[in-house]
Amino acid sequence: MTTAAVDPQKVLDLYPPLAGLPAGRLTALLQGQTVMRAPAGAQIFAEHQPCQGFPLLLEGSIKVVKLAASGRELMLYRVAPGGSCIISSSCLLGHTDYNARGIAEAPLSLAILPAPVFAQLMVEHAPFRDFVFHLFAERIGELMQLVEEVAFARLDQRLAKLLLARNENVLNVTHQQLADELGSVREIVSRLLKGFAAQGLVALGREQLTIVDRSGLQKLAAV
Repeated sequence: MTTAAVDPQKVLDLYPPLAGLPAGRLTALLQGQTVMRAPAGAQIFAEHQPCQGFPLLLEGSIKVVKLAASGRELMLYRVAPGGSCIISSSCLLGHTDYNARGIAEAPLSLAILPAPVFAQLMVEHAPFRDFVFHLFAERIGELMQLVEEVAFARLDQRLAKLLLARNENVLNVTHQQLADELGSVREIVSRLLKGFAAQGLVALGREQLTIVDRSGLQKLAAV
């Protein structure tokens, strides 16, 4: 991982709630802070690790995953530039350690508001506080939908939805990566994908998948 100087304007562009701070306050908050750069696949935070601050993602994406005792992973949500991580927020608010892992999905850069600064902004700056709690509401809704799908939806439906959610016809992804996102195992996902291919819904290649019949996948996802 490498570091670089923080560009306050870029932070403001992506995180407008900070724009209402008094003149010079943001610069003072970010003074001495650096932007961390990490390659795809790098671990940004780990379970049982203390949270050092509130992440402001400037480039790239982070996937937040939960690791089961069996070694299987379940993808909880993604963080994109301009958003942030509710697990980080909850750790800061509750003074607890991380209970999930954050992995860079693509090369990324992020700045971190130290814990004391986060606490101060939550008390003194209503737009930032509203942003954090709005984020909580959105993420909790997403997690409730995930719980519902895991508990009640068939795996083939969830797989179809996952493929459609990427909004691309050609997906450079492995069966293991899809299994990790679904909280399943590679063998089951591979079997389902072969079934999709036999139905003419997708075409399978080496670490690549092409959606052939998008409407057919949509019907399957909606069953």
